[in-house]
Amino acid sequence: MKITNIRATTVTVPLEASLRHSNGAHWGRFVRTIVEVDTDEGLTGVGEMGGGGQGAELAFAGLKPYLLGHDPFDLEALRFKIANPTASLYNNRTQLLAALEFACLDICGKALGVPVYQLLGGKVRDRVPFASYLFFRYDNPATGTGEVYTPDQLVAHAKELRDEHGFTTHKLKGGVFEPAYELACFRALAEAFPDDRVRYDPNSVFAMDDAIRFGRAIEDLHNDYYEDPVWGLNGMRLVREAVRIPLATNAVVVNFEQLASNVRDPAVDVILLDTTFWGGMRACVKAAGVCETFQLPVSVHSSGELGIQLASMLHMSAVLPSLTYAADAHYHHLDDDVIVGGKLEYRDGSIAVPDGPGLGVTLDPERLAYYNELYHKLGTYPYDRDLDRPEWFPLLPNADWAPVKHVDSGGLAGLAELADIPAPPWRS
Repeated sequence: MKITNIRATTVTVPLEASLRHSNGAHWGRFVRTIVEVDTDEGLTGVGEMGGGGQGAELAFAGLKPYLLGHDPFDLEALRFKIANPTASLYNNRTQLLAALEFACLDICGKALGVPVYQLLGGKVRDRVPFASYLFFRYDNPATGTGEVYTPDQLVAHAKELRDEHGFTTHKLKGGVFEPAYELACFRALAEAFPDDRVRYDPNSVFAMDDAIRFGRAIEDLHNDYYEDPVWGLNGMRLVREAVRIPLATNAVVVNFEQLASNVRDPAVDVILLDTTFWGGMRACVKAAGVCETFQLPVSVHSSGELGIQLASMLHMSAVLPSLTYAADAHYHHLDDDVIVGGKLEYRDGSIAVPDGPGLGVTLDPERLAYYNELYHKLGTYPYDRDLDRPEWFPLLPNADWAPVKHVDSGGLAGLAELADIPAPPWRS
């Protein structure tokens, strides 16, 4: 079997509300690039990458000379063609490799008539539990709802998600407001659900004294872990020595060199595996094997997925015996998806691992075309800019926190046009 073509299509899919984070916000939508890989046997595999636009589409087009004629089963050769470690010093293609690996594994599974998890070693679970993944949010200008910035709003939103999807683990993405205020919000969340588990992630923006003070102030809660309070392995090591909560990262252990350093000189207790950041499902499974050997727990990171990457997360999670934490996913914030049937369903806080051949999800041509057209209408957005503070940018560590206030999102440039998006034809 040989690869005959690669097609990349950028889409934008609306969110229920704009999600705020330490570097800015997701402006009411996600932008993703969908990759289709064709073969001479009539099989097509699908992949997905974060971000997008003309740059991503051109990047995939630029890889055609590497891939045309390549056998999709030759995944190790693919890895070195696309992401040779020395060549990557000049042109890091790790995330491009991940999307292509998703597509090649999808092809391999379809060719053999088996789900991808069989290619990764066979599943040890049928369903993958997820955390609620909570954000401070601007409201949706189309509905005037969705705002979260007070402790009461945060708790109410968590309750809605718990009632609708069955989540019993709750993660708060922080680093937006000053630490004392976010501490009050996080404690209110934990105290509202005393039998549930919680986790907090300020995206590495705390100063050392704030990180230690915050960590010590939540030691009594039912914490899974304290995620990336500061930047860097040595910074995390210093917090780890001062705080009695496991530390987790998706920021400073995202490759095998960093994993080796962390094993040799521990700074992080829980490694968050991301099928995009690590360069694919196979790399995550390899990393999980190293972690299992050294008794390092693992969990699953989310980088803002649609259904194709979510499927990669489900197949990878299905084969990991050492996965004892609920996975992260932005997925419940999405208004729709690009796969046939729309969004995959949560039940009792979990999603079933697809059992169909390959990834087990099918790209919906109508949805793909619709959200590609919407992307061309709305364009991209700067992930690292705050809608309410257009001149602001974060330092690391940060000390210039967002003011605690209600913000009329209808007056925010870049959001008003979201109020005019018509309903997709399949909802008419």
